[in-house]
Amino acid sequence: MRLSDKFRHLAATTQVKAQEVIHSAVQNVRSMRPSRVISFTALFFAVCAVGAVGVAPLAPDASNLPVKTILQELPLPSLEEQMAKIILQQQHFIKEEKIQRGDSLASLLQRLGVDDAKATGFIKSDSIARGLMQARAGKSVRAKTTDDGLLEWLRVSVQDDGNKGNKTLLIARDEHGEFKAEEITEQFERRIEMRSGDIQSSLYVATDKALIPGAVADQIVKMFETNIDFYKLQRGDYFNIVYETFWQNGEMVKTGRLLSGEFRNAGKLFQAVWFDEGAGEGGYYSFDGKSLKKAFLKSPLEFSRISSGFSMRLHPISGKWKQHKGIDFAAVTGTPIRASADGTIDHAGVQGGYGNMVIIKHWNGYSTAYGHMSRIAPSMRKGARVMQGEVIGYVGSTGWSTGPHLHYEFRVNNEARDPNSISVQSAAALAANEMPRFRTVAADMEHRFALLRPERGSAARVAAR
Repeated sequence: MRLSDKFRHLAATTQVKAQEVIHSAVQNVRSMRPSRVISFTALFFAVCAVGAVGVAPLAPDASNLPVKTILQELPLPSLEEQMAKIILQQQHFIKEEKIQRGDSLASLLQRLGVDDAKATGFIKSDSIARGLMQARAGKSVRAKTTDDGLLEWLRVSVQDDGNKGNKTLLIARDEHGEFKAEEITEQFERRIEMRSGDIQSSLYVATDKALIPGAVADQIVKMFETNIDFYKLQRGDYFNIVYETFWQNGEMVKTGRLLSGEFRNAGKLFQAVWFDEGAGEGGYYSFDGKSLKKAFLKSPLEFSRISSGFSMRLHPISGKWKQHKGIDFAAVTGTPIRASADGTIDHAGVQGGYGNMVIIKHWNGYSTAYGHMSRIAPSMRKGARVMQGEVIGYVGSTGWSTGPHLHYEFRVNNEARDPNSISVQSAAALAANEMPRFRTVAADMEHRFALLRPERGSAARVAAR
């Protein structure tokens, strides 16, 4: 029996039973009390509903529906036509190369895939476009060409415009097929880098291992030079730093300022943060707002060792015992010598056994003297103003000297004194009205250091925002 016939038989049977139930219910109602009439009335309607379902017409059987097959041929484009369209369509390519030492215009354009006599002639003849060949080695050059090697545009960074961006030389072909060259300014993308390193031998070995740029490593020295003797670092010392980098077209163009750092040396932790005081002024402060700038640097040389202190000694030339009224710092010839404090040049030239010498007058009768220089910095003239850390000359062995070194004297009212016996004062702390803004900056850097500290234990860890 088919499924539809079964449903019809079930409906007929349900209808007969429903009629019997209704007849029996009517007889019972006649003998019932009025209070039960309502219940049986509800039952009556429910039975009627079941009967309605049973007698309702059923949907037609899907197996009995007519089936019609339709065939339609869809035309497909030929493979040959598609290939022909691709071949006729102009293709474009962008390639990047770095300028190499000894590059000619022809060799550079060849590596860029440029085969365009008109472009070559324009670059050679246009005064702005010729700047391409004045770009230094290592600069990246990008060019867009057709599949035939015709140049559409070429761009190269030609000048650094501070932290704002790069001046870029753009050579482009217009809609008429003519070339035009112009210099445009493209903005830098500023990024904040966070790195850490462990001291195994020297600071620069650690920074190289941590992939920290040399310019940033130099700033680490300047940040902590009044508190740390970098010649006496110990295995186990470590540092965490935060600094700026500037990027363009996915390439790091240069490093920026060292924003903050912490250095653990001989069990003591030193911390510093750069605070911009506005109007181009700023400096490094401890996290409680005290300036790290001391009145005088501990050493006029970044890295050196004391070969002779402030004491009696046997003079190496005269052979007599004599008071040595200064400190000798051994260093290789040409090592930069820095002014230990702000001041004014009082003398710059040859002075007897001191050879080439610079004397700087400071305040309150203080002065410093630097002798045996190989040469004096060109800008050092009597009366010139100098800032702490500014290079004033270079280590040498002029005058009465047996080898390259710096003779450094600290004088009070023109009398030589032992620099180590003088109490070195720091610069003034931040003003009270600057402290809320400073605390915000310091809190951000403290948070970054907290992220780096759990990572201690390896040679270097790197993180970036």
